[in-house]
Amino acid sequence: MNDTENAMGDTIEVPVERKVFAEKISVRQTEFYQAAANGFKPQKAFKIWVSEYNDETQLMFEGITYSIIRTYSKDDKELELICEGAVNNGAS
Repeated sequence: MNDTENAMGDTIEVPVERKVFAEKISVRQTEFYQAAANGFKPQKAFKIWVSEYNDETQLMFEGITYSIIRTYSKDDKELELICEGAVNNGAS
């Protein structure tokens, strides 16, 4: 996020978009049920390189913004991002 000012002079955060290569993977059944028990609804999962993740809280895939609800690293190279539902982008 970058800070900028709106027309009223208020400081607002503007998301910074960047592209990374990711492999879409299936949400595992155990992941789905564990997340559901905590009130989350995992819908998508992606595998990326650890070095490309900068603690983002959202990602965009095929024009839809998702919230990253959990990250999982099996080793020091790859990271799995577990994502849920579309984030409201102000669209009606």
